[in-house]
Amino acid sequence: MRISVKAVRHHLRDNAAMSIQELSPAQARERLAHGAVLIDVREAHERAGGMAEGARGVAKDALLADPAAHLPRQDQEILLICQSGKRSADAAQVLIAAGYSNVASVTGGTVAWREQSLPLVQPLDSAADRDFYDRYSRHLLLPQVGEAGQRRLQQSRVLVLGAGGLGAPAGFYLAAAGIGHLRFADHDRVERSNLHRQIVHTEASVGQLKVDSARERLLALNPSIEVEAVPERVTSENVDALLEGVDVVLDGSDNFPLRYLLNDACIKHAKPLVYAAIERFDGQVSVFDAGRQRGVAPCYRCLFPEPPPPEFAPNCSEAGVLGVLPGLAGVLQATEVLKLLLGIGEPLVGRLLRFDALGMRFRETGIRPDPHCPVCAPDVPFPGYIDYVAFCRGG
Repeated sequence: MRISVKAVRHHLRDNAAMSIQELSPAQARERLAHGAVLIDVREAHERAGGMAEGARGVAKDALLADPAAHLPRQDQEILLICQSGKRSADAAQVLIAAGYSNVASVTGGTVAWREQSLPLVQPLDSAADRDFYDRYSRHLLLPQVGEAGQRRLQQSRVLVLGAGGLGAPAGFYLAAAGIGHLRFADHDRVERSNLHRQIVHTEASVGQLKVDSARERLLALNPSIEVEAVPERVTSENVDALLEGVDVVLDGSDNFPLRYLLNDACIKHAKPLVYAAIERFDGQVSVFDAGRQRGVAPCYRCLFPEPPPPEFAPNCSEAGVLGVLPGLAGVLQATEVLKLLLGIGEPLVGRLLRFDALGMRFRETGIRPDPHCPVCAPDVPFPGYIDYVAFCRGG
């Protein structure tokens, strides 16, 4: 017998005052010893923190959708337990209405069971599963993520170009979020002047390759992921190999030649590019997805057909930067990566988000695809990589 979600809602609304039998955890344990069935109706990630000994885990929605599949005997003594007692009481009402004659809810739920020092068991045999449900428990509570979404993140691969100001905060949050494989590419070594903003590195990292330093810190944060360190300068010769197998590219570069190279490579390989740039107290973030959405989504060249003269585009070592600014931009980038991988929300495709940290003001500007873009216009074959340094010098 299946019970529709609509029927459950109507029943709970029309029978909110229905009284059900409630038992203390000690009483429930005694009934369990005499043949009662104890069902933990919490979600799997909640049960991972410990279940009442002797309980069987069946999530509330699954139980109520088809009670007979889990409880074939309607005259059997059934005890329901959740986290605090509310969900189990609601489920008990529905089961009683469906013809189950001997149903009770455990007052106070697993919280009370634990407080009374009654035995708990770990329901998962695998240490990896226990880590998964515990580590990502707050993600799993989100309907937009849930277990399916978190597993998708676990299987995702992200390329982070640069382990500096932008890549450091973005990498921290992507690692914490459970991205299964992070590939960092950067040829630089850590300098003491980096430490006020490149938070993935420490004093002990000075002189170390940035990718190696980042790998150590991120694996210390989340040892269940893979972090690939590529200590190379990104060029036209190796960019194709770096993009191989990745789902999203995060641009943490600090120069125009590399930005144009990444843009062109992402169009060639149809990968979304999460872009950011910072200077002094200002920053900007966008998502360029022209490789997958020709003629619909713009690319970096649609926004900047030509680079500005070098004197109008100083880098951080020349112009300076407020230490927290790359953290703000990098976290925004990490947010866009997660949205793209999960297929949720509205990514910054066709939108440039600018922010002024001194005034704490955000402004959004629309970006249209250029129908004459030499790289992303519809039906335009990929023209090949160019000398990007010469291009940015106007040569």
